Amino acid sequence: MSRTEQDFLGQREIADDIYYGVQTIRGKENFHITGIPMNQEPYFVKALGYVKKAAAMANRDLGAVDGKVADAIIQGCDRVIAGDMMDQFVTDFIQGGAGTSTNMNANEVIANLALESLGFSKGDYQRVSPNDHVNYGQSTNDTYPTAFRLALILRLESYMTALRQLQEAFFTKGREFERVLKMGRTHLQDAVPMSLGAEFRGWGTTIGEEVDRISEARALLREINLGATAIGTSVTAAVGYPKLAVRHLSALTGVDFILAGDLVEATSDTGAYVQLSGVLKRTASKLTKICNDIRLLASGPRAGFNEINLPQLQPGSSIMPGKVNPVIPEVVNQTSFLVIGLDTTVTLAASAGQLQLNVMEPVISFALFFSIRTMERAVNSLRENCVVGITANEEHTRNMVLNSLGIVTVLKPLLGYKQCAEIAREGYKSGKSLHQIVVVERKLLTQEKWDEMFSFERLINPDLIG
Repeated sequence: MSRTEQDFLGQREIADDIYYGVQTIRGKENFHITGIPMNQEPYFVKALGYVKKAAAMANRDLGAVDGKVADAIIQGCDRVIAGDMMDQFVTDFIQGGAGTSTNMNANEVIANLALESLGFSKGDYQRVSPNDHVNYGQSTNDTYPTAFRLALILRLESYMTALRQLQEAFFTKGREFERVLKMGRTHLQDAVPMSLGAEFRGWGTTIGEEVDRISEARALLREINLGATAIGTSVTAAVGYPKLAVRHLSALTGVDFILAGDLVEATSDTGAYVQLSGVLKRTASKLTKICNDIRLLASGPRAGFNEINLPQLQPGSSIMPGKVNPVIPEVVNQTSFLVIGLDTTVTLAASAGQLQLNVMEPVISFALFFSIRTMERAVNSLRENCVVGITANEEHTRNMVLNSLGIVTVLKPLLGYKQCAEIAREGYKSGKSLHQIVVVERKLLTQEKWDEMFSFERLINPDLIG
């Protein structure tokens, strides 16, 4: 069974079990770009349902759309929001037309759902039209970005949860390793002693800062241009529609949306996306640094730092027996590099808008959703498959501290910078330990004083040195 649908470009035969229509089919055929349809981002599909529902409610309240038709549209939107029609959203993420194909995909699916609920056949658009009823008082240029922003707000919640869980995993390890003595390093050279727990706690703190920055960037997404229609003049929208539609959308979603004060400016502005993308890049940069540190601390096991042990997940070489690689930090690094690169995509696309519209929003949406989705998975993998299973080589890290020349800094308050520098240089040249030079040979400190100066508490708490 099939039906015939027509637009001003001609007719198309459509299988009768399909809810989208002729304009969606044209978009599906025209854009074979990523191979990723919109239904792979469920939050975006649900957001489209919410936006169309809020629009229908406002148009019904204002008498712009017949109440019976509007109620049928609202019922169709509810099915989209519930996820029932996910497979019907088939347009590619990246498309020409500023998202028109995706907007019409939603309009056609909802129109046909409304027709069914009213007892009519799919495609009977004289009764419920994708354009004249579902899209009444709307344009792709206000509904697509509004849905985009709502979908980002919803998607970011689970990403922030993943980051908070990673933060807590680092804090847990920080407490576990609180009394594990190790050598701190700057320039990859021995610096001064510290606690391994403090290092892990620091990683947790920096991840917590990223959650705060993401929350701030997410707040910018609450300003929307719903009701702006084509360019911000609200052409074809009923009087009072923009504020009423935004009020309905806020009530439906629980998100306190704000109608932009200048709809012309808001319709072409993509600054919030640039801000969010920059924060995603910042988090990716920090995760890269953390994963690099983890890989360094786990290097070896015999010829590297060997301070920590990572969970052994898979054989690491097709030629070297027994080798195990830090595969999870490596894959998080690669994901971070991808996100950093996609930030450039967002920047270029945001700068490419002309006059009253930025037609590049589809690639911005692809870049942001792909960044958030892949980074969330990477963060969860880092926590589940790596961080929670890390163990410390406590005896080895302590021996490295006591055999390091860097701990001469602890003696500076007693012996002075010049003498400490001479001691360090002698140790470097001769290979002798500081203990041998300071206590055994030069007798600058008694063994009792040495033990006092190099106790765990004094080594990690500079306030106790003196």
